[in-house]
Amino acid sequence: MSRLSRRGIWRSLTVRLALVYVALFLTSTGAMFGAAYWFGVYQPMLKEAAAVQGEADSLTAVDRAGGRGALLRALQLRERGEHRRAFHALSLPDGKVQTANLPSWPDATIADWSLLDADVSFLGTEQDYTALSVERRLNDGARLIVGRDVEDIDDRDEIFSSAAAWLILVAAALAIGGSVAMGRAVGRRIDAVTRTARRVMAGSLTERIPLRGTGDDFDELSEILNRMLGRIEEAVEAVRRVSDNVAHELRTPLARLHADLDDLRNTSDEGERQRLAEQASAEAARLQEIFDALLRIARIESGRHLAGFKTVDLSTLLADAVEFHLPEAEARGQHIESRVAPGLTLEADPNLLFQAVSNLLDNAIKYGGEGGAVMAGAAKAGSGVIVEIADTGPGIPPLYRENVTERFFRLPDTAHVAGTGLGLSLVSAIVGLHKGRLAIGDAEPGTLVRLEFGCSKYQ
Repeated sequence: MSRLSRRGIWRSLTVRLALVYVALFLTSTGAMFGAAYWFGVYQPMLKEAAAVQGEADSLTAVDRAGGRGALLRALQLRERGEHRRAFHALSLPDGKVQTANLPSWPDATIADWSLLDADVSFLGTEQDYTALSVERRLNDGARLIVGRDVEDIDDRDEIFSSAAAWLILVAAALAIGGSVAMGRAVGRRIDAVTRTARRVMAGSLTERIPLRGTGDDFDELSEILNRMLGRIEEAVEAVRRVSDNVAHELRTPLARLHADLDDLRNTSDEGERQRLAEQASAEAARLQEIFDALLRIARIESGRHLAGFKTVDLSTLLADAVEFHLPEAEARGQHIESRVAPGLTLEADPNLLFQAVSNLLDNAIKYGGEGGAVMAGAAKAGSGVIVEIADTGPGIPPLYRENVTERFFRLPDTAHVAGTGLGLSLVSAIVGLHKGRLAIGDAEPGTLVRLEFGCSKYQ
C-alpha cells in the first residue's frame, strides 16, 4: 500500500506542495503575461488615444475660430505631416461627406474612442491599417472623426490574444510536470525517513537515514535525526548495561542475605546468631545504599529532583568536605592538600554539590593508595569556577575514562575495593544538573577529576 493511499491523497504534504507550486507557477506566469500586455499593448493604446483626443480638440478649436475652410486646410496638413498615417472624416449635418480618407465609419456616435478598419488599396495591393478614432460634434452639427494608425499595436494585441491560450497550456504543463518532479523528489526523501523510522520501531536501532551528500535541508535534517538515533542507541545500550549490572550487583548481596537468613534460622548458637544477624543487616544496608543511589541518580537525570539552588560559598563548602574526609585519609597514612582560592561563590544546590565533592574525595582516598596524597583545588575561571580533585594512585587508563560514569562500572583491578560503582554516576548527574562539565584526566601519577561550572565555552 502506497504512502498516499494509506493517508489519503489530500493529506499528503507532497501533494499539497505540488498544488501550491502549480498555483504559484500559474499565478506568476499570468502576472508576467499581464505585465507584458499592460506595457506592450494597453499603455501604448491609451497614449495614442490621448494624443488623438488632443488632436480632435485642437481641430474643433480651429473650426470654431477660423471657420470650415481653416479646418479643411488643417486636416490636409495633418494628413501630409503625420509620421503615423492620419485618418479623418468630416460629414455635414445632412450626412453628406465633405472630406474623408477613412474608408468607412459607424453610423452611431463614437462615445470615447474606437478602433476602425482603415485598409487602403494601392496598385492592386491592400494595405492593412487600424485607425484609433475619436469623434467631435462641431457648432453647426457637423460630424468630425479623427484617427491615427495603430496597426502595430493592434497586431501585438492579436498576438497576445492568440498566445494566451498556448501560454496557459504550456504553463500548466510545465507547472504540473515541475510539481510532479518536485513531489517525487520530496516524497522520496520523506519515504527514506519513514522507512528508517519504521525499521527502528521494529527494533533495528542501527538503522540510519541515507544522506545524498548535497548538503540541502533534507540532508541536514537527516544528519540530525541520525545523531538522535545514535544517541538513542547509546541510551538503550546504556540501559541494557545498567540492567545487566543491576542484576549482577544485586544478585550477590541478595544471595548472601538469603544464606545468612537461612543459617540464622538453622543455628542455635547465640554468638553465631548475632554474627549472622549483623552480617545480614550489613547486606541489607548495602542493598539499601544501592537502591538509594539509583533512585537519586534517576531523579536528578530526569529533572524530578527539586534542586534548592542558591548562592553557595564554594570555598567554605570545599573546606568542610576536606575536613569531613580528613580522618579517613589520616587512617590510611594520606594527607590532603587544599588549594582552594578564597571567596569563590556558585549558584548551586549545596547538598548535591557537597555530595559530588564528597564522592570524589572518597574515591581519591580509596584508590590513592596507602601513604599517598590527595589534592582538592578550586579557582576562578572566567565567568565560572573549576574544581579539581586529584590523587597519587594508579590512575584510570584512557580506555576506561568514558565508561567510569556508567552505573556499576568498576575497573577490572578494583573489584576488591569496597563500593557500589555508583559514585561517579551520581557525580556526573549532579554536574549535569548544574549545567557543568565533568572531565577525567591524568594527574601523573594518579587520577585528576575536573568539574567546570559556569565556564561559557562549555555551555
